[in-house]
Amino acid sequence: MSKAIQTADLDWQCIDGIEVPISKHFGDVYFSRDNGLLESQHVFLNGNDLKTRLENLNDFEYFCVGETGFGTGLNILALWQLWQHIRPNNQSHLHVITIEKFPLSKEDLTRALDVWTELNPIAKQLLAQYPLPIAGCQRLNFPEERFSIDLWLGDAQDILPTMPKIHPINAWFLDGFSPACNPDIWSENVLNHIIRLSDIGTTFSSFSVAGVLKRGLTQHGISISRPRGFGHKNEMLKAVWNAPEQLKNTELKSSAIFKQRQIAIIGAGIAGLNCAWAFAQRGHQVMIYDQSAPLAGASGNPLALLNPKLSPIEQSSEHLMTLSWQFALNHYKKFKAFRPISVNQLVQKDPQESLDLAHQYSQTVFEYQTAAQLKLTTQFDNLKLKHAGAIYPQQLCDQILDHPLIHFQQLEISDCLKLENSQIQILHHTKEEIGTFDHVVVCCAGASKNFFSYFPRLRPIRGQVSWLENIGHTLHPKQAYSFGGYCMQLDTQRLIIGASFYPEREDSKVLLEDHVHNYDLIHSAFPEYAESLAHPSEWQGRASVRSQTLDYFPVVGQVDDDQELYTFSGLGSKGFLFAPLCSEILAALVLKEACPIPQDLLNKLRPTRGKKKVRIKKPYYQAPIDKAILD
Repeated sequence: MSKAIQTADLDWQCIDGIEVPISKHFGDVYFSRDNGLLESQHVFLNGNDLKTRLENLNDFEYFCVGETGFGTGLNILALWQLWQHIRPNNQSHLHVITIEKFPLSKEDLTRALDVWTELNPIAKQLLAQYPLPIAGCQRLNFPEERFSIDLWLGDAQDILPTMPKIHPINAWFLDGFSPACNPDIWSENVLNHIIRLSDIGTTFSSFSVAGVLKRGLTQHGISISRPRGFGHKNEMLKAVWNAPEQLKNTELKSSAIFKQRQIAIIGAGIAGLNCAWAFAQRGHQVMIYDQSAPLAGASGNPLALLNPKLSPIEQSSEHLMTLSWQFALNHYKKFKAFRPISVNQLVQKDPQESLDLAHQYSQTVFEYQTAAQLKLTTQFDNLKLKHAGAIYPQQLCDQILDHPLIHFQQLEISDCLKLENSQIQILHHTKEEIGTFDHVVVCCAGASKNFFSYFPRLRPIRGQVSWLENIGHTLHPKQAYSFGGYCMQLDTQRLIIGASFYPEREDSKVLLEDHVHNYDLIHSAFPEYAESLAHPSEWQGRASVRSQTLDYFPVVGQVDDDQELYTFSGLGSKGFLFAPLCSEILAALVLKEACPIPQDLLNKLRPTRGKKKVRIKKPYYQAPIDKAILD
């Protein structure tokens, strides 16, 4: 269980014209009074030999840095600055995993980083994606820089045990306030999981040479040295995980594959398109196949609404919808198809639950309003989600397919065959060979089961959206309304209303009865406004079939361990919300990168969850045959 995140409470001290932030909670400075940037470069960059290691990365090599205290982000910006100067001209990638229990507010972070004018360009990029103070992992992507950050908000004691180890951390910045001020960050539990997430060859550096740190590392066989520290400090810590004696004369072979991957994606809905984007942003070649045109299925409505139901704050770190929400907003705002809006979530069931959410989250997230405060006449109070969005799917699709590394072909794929070299061959429904790929991802919603011997049941759900002209009765273009259904402006002249919900139906003909259903939904919330609209017989619409798992979690990952065949399906009605983050998760699993969710949540997404293990039946016990009887 996560806890509500408290932002850092700071004092400020001006030293030689530099404003130095001081934590009131820990009674310690965030960076050296001598020069924080030079300290970061000396202790953490030089202490891990990062200039040499980073400038020699292979094409498509992935390098991961871990940090135990994000603080002002100065260490990461120093690393980013170095990366800009020395990164090789190839497709190598630098990723940072960092943890912070008491994140600075965006205003305080801006103030702290304003000191370092030479870092302003990258500091602005960091601040543009800086997350709200909500527990859990927040992924910040900077694809043009071949750089990314996982900012885990919460206590390192709680977070580190939950982190999946898909790729080892190559270098550690053991930062944080001094052991005397903040002993928890230097505890045995923390150090044990730092080692768990590392491997032979991992390096470590710290400004601290406290005994608790040295003992914690050496007991795991980590070799320690104590070179000159920064400024007035005589020593710092530098360490490396060397190979054990029995392996020193043996060449350690890496299983990593440093090359451009050839990836096939079967299905061109929002899952397939977002997967393609995630791989292409990493420099890999992607081929999308679909028997129909892109977005022909449930993803092809004229407008998509990002309308999450956020969890209670203490559950946020493992709540997929809450984690997906912030990432999706950062992801889609890079596309012309996105428009930021707020969503008025009408309180139709439990007012206390909505009031609690408004109090738990910051005022920048929610605003609780009475019925009288809404512009549309209603009997219901309102929980206004201030950060949401609307997406024009076709425009998004066009921009994704315009990527030079993404190609689409309209073909019906019937089968995938594993070859002896571990590649996957895909076949046309005529059994004609189409191509051979390093990895294949099946994103065919309910039809995904056709490619696997085992697949979780996906329940079909028919849904129909309606749209109509509402000139003279237009709503505010930056607001949507949610009331069991939803409504908002499709454009300047049309209103869109959705959506019907009929489980176990797979028909997709537009029906008047569904228009009537949508009218009844909006009438139940806003009767006066609904009566100003045209009769449902004059409405237009689109019907499609969503695919939903029985546990409401998408299906993400490898189905069989022995072949490079993956799936991403079962998104239900939250495809546009889940797709960006789940695509990052899938890319991590395929390419062996750091994963931006905790292990327990990753387990809930696995395609094999719920699969019953086949137990080998042992024969009943039989007593030895008495030879005397036989005689």
